[in-house]
Amino acid sequence: MTAEPNLGLLCFFPYRALEGRVLAALAEAGFDDLTVAQGRIAARVGESGTRLTELAEQAQVTKQTAGFLVDQLERAGYVHRVPDPTDGRARLVCFGERGRAAVAVARRVEAEVEAEWTAHLGEETTRALREALTRLREVTDPWR
Repeated sequence: MTAEPNLGLLCFFPYRALEGRVLAALAEAGFDDLTVAQGRIAARVGESGTRLTELAEQAQVTKQTAGFLVDQLERAGYVHRVPDPTDGRARLVCFGERGRAAVAVARRVEAEVEAEWTAHLGEETTRALREALTRLREVTDPWR
């Protein structure tokens, strides 16, 4: 008998599908230089910017790896670094114009995929799934 996938895998499969759709749409829109690793770092950049140490922690990579990926994103014009107004010693990684344009594409695709999933599952099941996963964040997401 084949074991059913655990809940973690069941959450990962749709995430992987969504991520693939977003990256494909980004490439089609001219953002074809983004790698999966860069995208996973960029996805964690907040509206007001995020410190490199926080990006590394959230992405579960070393600070050196996060720095390398941010350097690549910066050279490609997706992000830039600015002084952190709350700490003169720190810098924030913020989206540049190109990064904001890529985020707009990503958000559009995310909405399209969610609409497809809602059509497949139905409104009630989608609402219940969102509520359950939101509650699960309480015990699984230290950055919520």
